[in-house]
Amino acid sequence: MSDSIAVVTGGGTHLGSAISESLCELGATVIIASRNLKNCEEVAAQLSASGLKAHALQCDASIESDVNSLIKSVIQTYGKLDVFVCNAGGSTPDDDFPAASAEAFRETITMNIETTFMCAQAAANVMIKQGHGKIITIGSVHGVMGTDKRLYAGLNHKRSSIGYFAAKGGVINLTKALAAELGEHGITVNCISPGQIPKPTVKKEMISRMVDRQPINKMGEPHDLKGAAALFASPAGNWITGQNLIVDGGWTTF
Repeated sequence: MSDSIAVVTGGGTHLGSAISESLCELGATVIIASRNLKNCEEVAAQLSASGLKAHALQCDASIESDVNSLIKSVIQTYGKLDVFVCNAGGSTPDDDFPAASAEAFRETITMNIETTFMCAQAAANVMIKQGHGKIITIGSVHGVMGTDKRLYAGLNHKRSSIGYFAAKGGVINLTKALAAELGEHGITVNCISPGQIPKPTVKKEMISRMVDRQPINKMGEPHDLKGAAALFASPAGNWITGQNLIVDGGWTTF
């Protein structure tokens, strides 16, 4: 991918930084973008120190004008856009259902589905003119299954909100719809759905319970997504589109 230009939204933390690193390692020039420019600059500096090609730009992926400005800046600087990873998303904290609020539900839907839509649309407008491109979305195992409340019993661990399940399910099917729309233009659209990849703040007892549920007896780490990102972004995935690749250590097998 030494001639490729890639953008990763939400690329300054956790999963996004690992995806950014993966594309850099394949030789791509990667623009790491998020609301927090400092995080992006730190990741870009770390990658650049290793001889990789990474740059930071500020962009709130939930604001359409920001996304359009990001795309415009990339095209002005590099002349093209080969890969766009719609990684920015998240969840508004909420009470468990049925005490969940409609407001938090709507915010989480917007944060994931609408943001993915706007990013994919802006990228597609450029890629259609080019006649090629790769769009990668980020789903979740929560987009294809519910949750077992017993796993969290007695630990005071905040489960993902009900809106997050709906939002990630929407992202997965949006991916399929976009793939159907854009295939004729030489654009592939695929989704990566991570399993349990906890942040450092998750309690050890919670980690232990989750490990017990994994066929592969270990928790996921951000770097475990690098192979999936490499597949969908590189020529290795040229004949793959509309797919949802679950990377979960087997979590969804039972």
